[in-house]
Amino acid sequence: MSTMNPGKSLLEETRDTLQRLHYSIHTERAYCDWITRYIRFHHLQERAALLVAPEKKVEDFLTHLAVQANVAASTQNQAFNALVFLYKRVLECPLDGVEAARTGKEKRIPVVLTREEVKQVLALLEGTAELVVKLLYGSGLRITEAVRLRVQDIDYGFKQITVRNGKGMQDRVTPFSENLAPLLCNHLERVKAIHEQDLATGLGAVYLPYALARKYPHAEKEWLWQYVFPSRNLSVDPRSGVTRRHHIDQSAVNKAIKQAVRKTGIAKKVSAHTFRHSFATHLLQRGTDIRTIQSLLGHKDLETTMMYTHVLQQGGEGVVSPLDDL
Repeated sequence: MSTMNPGKSLLEETRDTLQRLHYSIHTERAYCDWITRYIRFHHLQERAALLVAPEKKVEDFLTHLAVQANVAASTQNQAFNALVFLYKRVLECPLDGVEAARTGKEKRIPVVLTREEVKQVLALLEGTAELVVKLLYGSGLRITEAVRLRVQDIDYGFKQITVRNGKGMQDRVTPFSENLAPLLCNHLERVKAIHEQDLATGLGAVYLPYALARKYPHAEKEWLWQYVFPSRNLSVDPRSGVTRRHHIDQSAVNKAIKQAVRKTGIAKKVSAHTFRHSFATHLLQRGTDIRTIQSLLGHKDLETTMMYTHVLQQGGEGVVSPLDDL
């Protein structure tokens, strides 16, 4: 049976559980939103109703998302994951054999830029956006991984970046471009000056994951733990209420990319993730082993990495157009 706390609402319990298990605040918000939608869909008024034929309720909701709402496969999967978490971790009543109409997973070929197109876009970027995008392309980082980088994660001597707690809560090491070192050093000099100003005003603490703040009480103000790309403004942590300087918002980088691509006239739908796709594809073109690329990208499944092999088959399935023989 569930050990629910009668003094807390269902969403409060869910948030507490997510935080205890170290889920990100983005996942917390998404899961709570899906749970709210699920409750409203079934017009549930009390907790006990959640435990009556739960598999049927979840199936009906997922089927609605697939058939009536026509959501993408990834959206339906996120909703399903949120409900699995609710029943297993919060209500302590794991779901058993949910069968519902599932949205077909789209098989999409990733958008990849040529080397020349990468040069064109990079030439139109400047400041922090330029540095972040060069890390995306030069090191194959996800945008969330790039903005969360700490000063100590970059090793200039070994020319590598340590990505900590990446997707799947796994650490990995990826190459760091020598060409980027001077630009990044200049950037970090300015960041350090801002950090010292914050310290002088009694601030300067940075968010530390898990229980590190308790284990190392002075680490939150140390330079090595600071974000490489801090926000211009101080903000209040929504969980703790502490005023800190968080990392930049990834939307600012995507906005800069969008503006640069528009100026180049490149007729491709380019986002921050496109540069990670281009990193992998260009390594393949240079002859890098597919399993090495899998490791650098942090893919759990080799099949995910294999999608980049399509670029080596220039012209659909490696076939040359008959028009070129005329």
